[in-house]
Amino acid sequence: MAQDVRRLIDFYKTPLGRIARALVREQIMALAGEVRGLRVLGLGFASPYLRFALEPAERVLAFMPARQGASAWPREGPSHTVLCDPLEMPLTDAAVDLTIAVHAFEHIADAEELMRELWRISAPNARLIVVVPRRRGMWAQRDNTPFGTGNPFSGPQLEKLLRDHSFTPEAWRDALFLPPFHTGLVLKSTRLFERGLRVFGPTFAGVTIVKARKEAFPAVPRRLRVERYIRVPDLAPQTIMQLPPKV
Repeated sequence: MAQDVRRLIDFYKTPLGRIARALVREQIMALAGEVRGLRVLGLGFASPYLRFALEPAERVLAFMPARQGASAWPREGPSHTVLCDPLEMPLTDAAVDLTIAVHAFEHIADAEELMRELWRISAPNARLIVVVPRRRGMWAQRDNTPFGTGNPFSGPQLEKLLRDHSFTPEAWRDALFLPPFHTGLVLKSTRLFERGLRVFGPTFAGVTIVKARKEAFPAVPRRLRVERYIRVPDLAPQTIMQLPPKV
């Protein structure tokens, strides 16, 4: 089921949403590294995580799926938001150096076709950062946050999807170890949960984050799209109207 942009916006305005954004963005920035001069694309609802790239990057775009809806971003200046079909993005080949996908993969019906499209728009050696709900994580089990909808991924599932479509995983991160509850204990003890439960490995993680690099050649060619055939009725010429003979 596709997310609704209003629900996403409302979640990130809550205390738990602001904490989740800070924790996930911390990992994204560590994986992204230096973005100066890069062409950066945010896919899904990645705008809460893109502000760090606005100044140094050559350009930053936020592509939001048509079924989700879009909101203008950033609040100041011209909007960088594009409403589009993620499987047919309005970009030329090799147009992007870094793609950050958040609230995207778990809501795409055809993840393989999305990977082919990401390979097409990515420049040689471009990086792809994907954030997905962890299949066995607590955040995927509860629907009070956007991470609890859609199809969550396990690590091996995500790695296979990337490798099968010529993206080599380079680094893995986990985040959101705190429980997805809007309670005072959780909100006041964020770092305690995040650091304390991290010692158990990814068991208590809510999301999985991976950085992958584009390979030179596509592993799977794009599918041939079948043109829709629309039957148009033939236009038959009308016979000339016969006038009655003059008397």
